[in-house]
Amino acid sequence: MKTPRALLALVLSLSLYAPILAQIREDNIRAELGFLASDAMQGRASGSNYERIAAEYIGSQFRQFGLEPGGDTDSSGTKGFVQRAQLQPATQGAEPRSTWNAIGVLRGSDPRAAGEVIMISAHLDHIGVNETLTGDKIFNGADDDASGSVAVMELARVLASGKRPRRTIYFICFGSEERGGHGSRYFIANSPVPLTQIVADLNLEMLGRPDPKVPPGTLWLTGFERSTLGPELARRGAALVGDPRPEQNFFRRSDNYILAVRGVIAHTVSSFGMHTDYHRPSDDVSKIDFPFMTKSLNSLVKPVRWLANSSFRPTWLPGQAPAR
Repeated sequence: MKTPRALLALVLSLSLYAPILAQIREDNIRAELGFLASDAMQGRASGSNYERIAAEYIGSQFRQFGLEPGGDTDSSGTKGFVQRAQLQPATQGAEPRSTWNAIGVLRGSDPRAAGEVIMISAHLDHIGVNETLTGDKIFNGADDDASGSVAVMELARVLASGKRPRRTIYFICFGSEERGGHGSRYFIANSPVPLTQIVADLNLEMLGRPDPKVPPGTLWLTGFERSTLGPELARRGAALVGDPRPEQNFFRRSDNYILAVRGVIAHTVSSFGMHTDYHRPSDDVSKIDFPFMTKSLNSLVKPVRWLANSSFRPTWLPGQAPAR
């Protein structure tokens, strides 16, 4: 029989070789959200140069994390992390404008799962500046949806830092959600993989403050009752419950729905508690609950890693698939 001292030495030696699972850190969230929602970004209006700067910034983070670029290819044949989508002019004869997506890819390790893709998404745009206002004119969009874009980046950071998952993961921040989901519509119309190969999309929107209608530290999933995805992730440890405000029809009000009506199991993760700063200049960084955001997002890390390594494929429950 080993002595207590010998057992302690064995435990310590094994711990040196045990894998350390990366966690989302509050200081990273603060830094990234502080940039995206700063006054310098002028509210990241859909189709603006500031939206493009946000996309380039997110793309630079994806590059730093070691992801593959999933954006456009330039004239020299080099693929980047930003995808440009041309928008229709608002009026006849007006100058054409563009919106911008940021796309990073964590390539799956298992050839047998080569055709299976998980999507983690958010939108990077907001509604810009309103010069007719007095006082603060900048709609910083800290909660809506700099918080979601940061969540995408931080999940990319931790998932890319470990062993490559079995399935491929696309990390995408869409442009122009606030103007009708043009970024996500363009991506879907030009999808790099058949939509039937997308196992699930977890869209992340307005995660910066706790919702008093659900337990502390909890996020909720739109359309939780529609598919097997939410219950399974919750069973695996995600702090996820059903949407406490079904009357608001949030399932249809973000980029997930554009995928869902095409058959992809796609839901939005949120904690929006109907705060009065929604679409106002007061939605700024000072209102973000960083400890809550850090803790709740960390609850998603292991379940998302499990999803990316499993053979589980969520399905719509009978009669719950959205119609086009």
